[in-house]
Amino acid sequence: MTGRRFLARLALDTRALRESPAFRRLCIGQLISLVGRQVTVVAVPFQVYSLTRSSLAVGGLGLAQAVPLITGSLVAGPISDRFDRRRILLGTQLSLAACSGMLTVGAVLGHPPLVVLYTIVAVAAFVSAVDSPTRQAMIPGLVSAARLPGALSVNIAFFQTATVAGPAVGGLVIAGLGLPEAYALDVAGFAAAVVVILTLPAQRAGGARRERPIAALGRGFAFVRRQPVILGGFGMDLAAMVFGLPRAVFPALAVATFHSGPVGLGLLYAAPGAGAMVAALTTGWLSRSSRLGRVIIVAFATWGIAIILFGFARALWLGLLLLGIAGAADIVSEVCRTTILQTESPDALRGRVTSVSYMVVAGGPFVGDIEAGAVASAFGAEVSVVSGGVLSLIGLATAAIAFPAVWAYRREGFRDR
Repeated sequence: MTGRRFLARLALDTRALRESPAFRRLCIGQLISLVGRQVTVVAVPFQVYSLTRSSLAVGGLGLAQAVPLITGSLVAGPISDRFDRRRILLGTQLSLAACSGMLTVGAVLGHPPLVVLYTIVAVAAFVSAVDSPTRQAMIPGLVSAARLPGALSVNIAFFQTATVAGPAVGGLVIAGLGLPEAYALDVAGFAAAVVVILTLPAQRAGGARRERPIAALGRGFAFVRRQPVILGGFGMDLAAMVFGLPRAVFPALAVATFHSGPVGLGLLYAAPGAGAMVAALTTGWLSRSSRLGRVIIVAFATWGIAIILFGFARALWLGLLLLGIAGAADIVSEVCRTTILQTESPDALRGRVTSVSYMVVAGGPFVGDIEAGAVASAFGAEVSVVSGGVLSLIGLATAAIAFPAVWAYRREGFRDR
C-alpha cells in the first residue's frame, strides 16, 4: 500500500459535507454555538474556584447539572420523535443564549452568590439535554445510509474543534478581558447559530406516532434494554467518565501543580479536545471497520492508562500531552458507539434512544465532577486523578465481562479491509 493510499484510508470521510448542504449547515451552526459554549465551560469553574478556592465547590457544578441533565434527556426523546426537530433546536439555542446572558449580567455586577451560578448552569444543562440529542437525531435524515458513519465522524470532529478552540479562547479572554466578555462571547455565538438553524429544512421523525409521554419514553428504554451491545457501551462510558474524567480538579492543578493560571486552565480543558480533534481527522478507517466493539474496548483501556499517567505529571506540557492521548482514545470510542447506536435504532425511536445515550454520555462527566472534587478535597488533586483512572479500568473490565456482545459485535454489510 502506497503512503498516499494509506493516508487516504485514514483521512476523515467528508463526503457527507459535500453531498448534503443541509448537513453542512447543521455542522456549521453547531461549531459556532459550541465555541462560545466551551468558553463558558471554562469561565464558570474559574469563577467558582476564584470565589471559593474549593475543588469541592467546583465539583458541585456537576451535582447542580446532573439531575437537570437526566430530566432533560428523558423529556428530549419523546419531543424529538414527535415534533419538528429544527424548531426544537431554535428554542434550545435561544434558551441557552438567555442563560449565558444571565451569567454575563452576574459577572458585570460583581460576585454573584454560588446558588445563582448553580441555578443558571442547572437550567442550561436541562436545555442542552434537549438540544444535543435532537441535533444528532437529525443527521440520519440529512445524509444517505452509506454516508452515515462518515457524517457522524464529521459531526464529532466539528464538536471537538469547538472543545479545543472554545476553552483556549476562553482562557485568553478571561486573562485579557475578564469574565463578562467571556460570557458575552457565548451569547454572540448562540445568536449566530440561530441564523444558521433558520436555513435548515423542517424534519419530523419518520413513522412517529402519537403516544402518551410515559408510554413513548418507555418504548425507548425497552428498545435499549434489548440491545446488549448498546448497554455495554453505556457501562464502559460511565466507568470512564464517572471515575476517569478529572476536570473538576483542573482549576486546582492549574494553580498549585502547574502554576499556569487561567491560560493554563484553558489549555487543560482544551487538551482532550485537541487530541480528539486529531483522532477525528483520522477516523476514515472506522468507516471501513466492522469490529467496532473491539475498538471501543481498546480505546477505553487507552483512556484509563493515560489518565493514570496524567495524575503523576508535574510539567504542564506532559499533562497536556497525556490529556490529548486520552481525548483521542475517547473520540475513537465515541465514533464507534454512535455509529452502532444510530445504525441499530429505527428512525421512529431514534430521538428517544439518542436522548438515553446523551443522558449517559453527558451525565457521566457531571457525576464524575462530584467524585473527583470530593476525593480531591479529602486526599488531594493528584490522588483523585490516579485513583479515578484505576477505577475506570476496573469498570471497563467489569462491563466487558458483563456484556460480551460488545467484543463480539460485527457490523452487518461491512468487512474489514
